Amino acid sequence: MGGLDKGLQTFRGQSLAQGIVHLLRPQVFRVMINANRNLAAYQSFCQEVWPDPEGELMGPLAGFLVGLTHCHSPYLMTTPCDTPMIPSDLCLRMRQALSNSNAQIAMVRTLQANPSSGTLKLKTQPVLCMMDIQVRAHLMNYLNQGGRKVETWAQELNPVWVDYGQEGDDPMAFCNLNTLNELKALETMKTQATPSLCDASS
Repeated sequence: MGGLDKGLQTFRGQSLAQGIVHLLRPQVFRVMINANRNLAAYQSFCQEVWPDPEGELMGPLAGFLVGLTHCHSPYLMTTPCDTPMIPSDLCLRMRQALSNSNAQIAMVRTLQANPSSGTLKLKTQPVLCMMDIQVRAHLMNYLNQGGRKVETWAQELNPVWVDYGQEGDDPMAFCNLNTLNELKALETMKTQATPSLCDASS
């Protein structure tokens, strides 16, 4: 977004990060934000704002590690700030997937149409995941060995996939915003509170 702080860009009257906080609050015990600049702005709508470990360049997995470090419940749900229409049953479906499997991590997968062929394909959403806090040691080991890719790390844990794109699911629920033009385009379209199940990090 041209060097702008993506999480603070306005979407439908509030910042992207603030909107995600509002969507997550009914679904989790507490919400944390992982941010590395403009911390005071984030703290104005979320009390817990945690930066990456100083001097580390670990990408999204840094946010996972920060969340796991400060998580006080058995599971951590992570979401990026640029998917402002996540569904209200996201955490419930993720938790159910973990309960129905032996996996330590659940990840979102969406069914999307290929405009050119008209066929449907599954697309992974690796930063949208729920994990058992016991994976922290495994993540630390992966990072210490130089690993940085979310999907590569998660595959080592044999994730359970939570598929969206079935009848009744909002096709725009996981629309990802990477530019200001995409943000403005989505603003002209439509938006989609479950029991508290876990902590969340955005």
